[in-house]
Amino acid sequence: MNRVYVCSCFGITEQQVREHAGKGACTPRQIASACKAGTDCGGCVRRIQALLGRGACPRREPADQGEPGVLSAGIAALPQPQAA
Repeated sequence: MNRVYVCSCFGITEQQVREHAGKGACTPRQIASACKAGTDCGGCVRRIQALLGRGACPRREPADQGEPGVLSAGIAALPQPQAA
């Protein structure tokens, strides 16, 4: 098996980053929390960003699907200023 290391400081491989991303760690900071990658010298952070940008994380659905959601539900229109 060919292991490609992303983080030499902690011995973290591309596969491990993908596994953490599959469990919901979809930013370099979340990856760092999961396995410490990127927290020592920081040389691997760009590589982690590249991996996350290539589909390592599950795709997110767009927030606006044409139906009221979290962002628009229950928000009243702001009052308009009255002309003097």
